[in-house]
Amino acid sequence: MVADNPDFPIPALKARSLESDRYGLDQHTPGAKLDAGKTMMSLVLMDMNLALERVAAVATHGAGKYTKGGWLQVPDGVARYTDAMFRHLLKEPNETLDPDTGIEHAAHAAWGALARLQLMLAEKQAAKPEMKEVK
Repeated sequence: MVADNPDFPIPALKARSLESDRYGLDQHTPGAKLDAGKTMMSLVLMDMNLALERVAAVATHGAGKYTKGGWLQVPDGVARYTDAMFRHLLKEPNETLDPDTGIEHAAHAAWGALARLQLMLAEKQAAKPEMKEVK
């Protein structure tokens, strides 16, 4: 549970120590679901579907240009993807689309931000194998 993870950054969710139903139902009541305080994935996956589709297009282009998942093994990946993210952000005021892919620079920058975050979290998790997965 999120509340059990001392590294979880949202204090309001971290403060909850027991699982509960978001509507206050007892867990043994028919229709109860112990999901209060858990991450609401739909806030990103459903509400940002257009943006995520563009980021997926960037990832698909990269997989074709290089190898699927190869970015995970790039030496000094956090620094290199940070630089790539900044390059795309700096290009955006002058041109909307990346000339190589035809995809928005903003989508490339978002992919870079997600790539560096993934690498940073993976490094942290490797250093702390007891770190629990966010639910």
